[in-house]
Amino acid sequence: MIRRVMIGVVALASVQLAACSGEDHSDLRAWIKEQDKLPPGRIPPLPEVKPYEPFAYNAYDLTDPFKPRKIEPPKSNKGGIQPDLNRPREALEAFPLEGLAMVGTLEQKGTTYALVRAPDKGLYRVAPGSYLGQNFGRITAISDSEIKLKEIVQDSGGTWEEKDQALLLQGQETAK
Repeated sequence: MIRRVMIGVVALASVQLAACSGEDHSDLRAWIKEQDKLPPGRIPPLPEVKPYEPFAYNAYDLTDPFKPRKIEPPKSNKGGIQPDLNRPREALEAFPLEGLAMVGTLEQKGTTYALVRAPDKGLYRVAPGSYLGQNFGRITAISDSEIKLKEIVQDSGGTWEEKDQALLLQGQETAK
């Protein structure tokens, strides 16, 4: 059986070789002669290799940005302005002042109230003394065109300071 397979393989190989030898291949030979007549291609020179220059690291005495640093607690501001951290928070203190919009005023029993729209699309009524924004902002005055408030913000040194802000009526400029 193996002998018959071997004879078949040899016969097939000889038939294929005979098929290749019978063709002229003159067109292939002509193309090779034409290519030999063309000028040889030019190979660009290799780029010049620059010598390695070592880098001298001289920043050993600088602070390493990847090591944790000791964080100092804020300095106490005895006798100065400080927010009351123990009072209950009001609803509008959950939103930044830039996200709030004054949409109108309302007067009831001699007290002027402002209507404020929050980012959650809720409409809130506020009066002088109410709190707005995330920086402990307390309303000092309400007019037809703006809500004036004082915010208590902490600077990088840990001291608290008052900052005057205004929330303008919607349609006018935003907070100044």
